[in-house]
Order: sequence, then C-alpha cells, then structure tokens
Amino acid sequence: MTELEQKNLSNPQYSGVETDLRELLETLWAGKIKIIVITAIFAIASVTYSLSVSNEYRATTTLVAAQQESGALSGALGQLGGLASLAGVNLDGVETSEARVAQEIMQSWSFIEGFIKSNNLAVELLAAESWDKASNKLIIDKDIYDSESKKWVSDEKWVSEDGSPSSWTLFKAFSKRLVMSEDKISGLLSVTIEYYSPHLAKQWLDLYVTAINSHMQKRQVSKVNNNIEYLQAQIEKTSIAKMQEVFYTIIEEQIKKKMLAEASPDYAFVAVSPSMVPEERSKPQRALICILVTLLGGMLSVLLVLSMHYVRRPGLTLTKQN
Repeated sequence: MTELEQKNLSNPQYSGVETDLRELLETLWAGKIKIIVITAIFAIASVTYSLSVSNEYRATTTLVAAQQESGALSGALGQLGGLASLAGVNLDGVETSEARVAQEIMQSWSFIEGFIKSNNLAVELLAAESWDKASNKLIIDKDIYDSESKKWVSDEKWVSEDGSPSSWTLFKAFSKRLVMSEDKISGLLSVTIEYYSPHLAKQWLDLYVTAINSHMQKRQVSKVNNNIEYLQAQIEKTSIAKMQEVFYTIIEEQIKKKMLAEASPDYAFVAVSPSMVPEERSKPQRALICILVTLLGGMLSVLLVLSMHYVRRPGLTLTKQN
C-alpha cells in the first residue's frame, strides 16, 4: 500500500475532497466541447457587438476663473449701513465667486435647454447614430428624424405633443455627454464633451464655454444697471450732501464694474488649455468588451456543464463527503 493510499484511509475527509476534485475535472473535460462552443459564441457576439457600436470622441478644455476686480467701497458704504446691502455690495468682503456661480449655472436645466435651442442641437443629440469620417457628416436615424421633411417621426415616450423632443429629454441627452471636474487644489476646471464627430465635439465645447461667459457677462451688467438705477433714485430722494456724495461714489464704482464686464468676453472663465479636435476615439473600448464578454461566456459554460452533470446524478453534490 502506498503512502498516499495509507493517508486516504487514515483521513476519509481528505479522500472525499480528492474524489470530488477528480470528479469535477473529469466533468469539465467531458464537457469541453460545450465549454469551447459556448465561449466561442460569446466571443463572436462580443466582436460583433463592439464593431457595431459607433466611435465617440472626447474634446476637453481646461478653464481658470477670470479674476474680477472689485472697488474698495467699504469706507464709503460703511457710513450707510444697511443701504450697502440694498445697493448689492458686500461690505464683509465675503462674496460668492462668479466662477462658482457659473459652474452651477452651466449644469442647470434652464441654461442647457437654452444652449441647445440657440444652437439648434436637438437633431444631433437625439437622432444621430454615427459619423461618416470620409464625408465628415453625421448619419441620422430615419426612424427618429426625417431629414428631408425636417420632422420628428419617432413615437418614443420622450416626444412631446407637438412631435418635438421634450425639454427634459434634451437636457438629459446633453448632460450625458458633458463632464465637468474641478481640481480643488489649483482651482482649474476641466470641461469635456463626448460625441460621434470629433469636429462637433470641439465646436460644441467652444460654444458652451462662450455661452456661459456671455451669460455671466449679461448677468453682471444687468445687476449693475439695477444698482445704478436704485442709487440714482436714492439721490433724488435725499437732500443731504454727505449722503449724495456717498451715492455718487458708489455709482462711479458700479459704472467701472459695468465697463469692465462689457469689455471682458471671457468674463467668467479663461481657457488655460484650449480645446483641440480629438484624433483618437474615447470609446468604445472594443478590446475590453471582447475580453470581458468572452470571460463571461467561459464562466457561464463551466457552470452549465457542472449543473447538467450533477442534476443528472441524484444524491451527488459538490459538497465534501462525510
């Protein structure tokens, strides 16, 4: 009797484990054809699927907050107390950064909806299915949008009563292609737009940055104009020369702010790293898709072979024998 046989006799539990392992390997070897065929089917399906997915390209720009100058009005406004807050000026020097406000506006539903409408991006967002590199044209899904009649023909739930896409649908479609990330240390803001066409990805990104700068510029000018109107009304109401002098000082600073805003096209953000037309696709990652799906097919085929074997043999399980 060999040493291994003596060990098996002295340790029945060890013998049972060895028997189960041998049976497991024999089962897998007997079902190797099924495993190979199923794995091959998954591999072919993964290749077919990955090739059917349209390429997408990622355009990226890095922005930094534009430094806005503020007038030193604390001395003058300190004489008016609560009037300072009514004039729209913060005496404590604690103001919400224009860039921070701009970041929130950039991701808001209303701003993105306005951006899509002003640039007529609805068809490209929802009906495009790929991009033809040779002709540099988008391929539009005819089941969603008829390019000849210029009408939406889809009966999807996102289509509104008049046949056009709903505002919420457009917002969600654009948001999926937009990625914003801020470096907390440097304060740099990275903005990315991903799309089928690399040229349109860059174009949309440039238009998007221009749109937020223009929006924040108009917002500041409108706020300053309201401040000036309010201050002018207060001057007419008071006959105290000292207060009038303070009002005129505030108006002077507000006019400077207005001139600065109107002269600054990059009012909220300045591009540190301008966007470029991407040359390499960002997705799909075809190799990764093929590897993962093939592995999944291999695991499922092994489970199938084992399940079929032990289901056909009542009383036998993969548990250790006692």
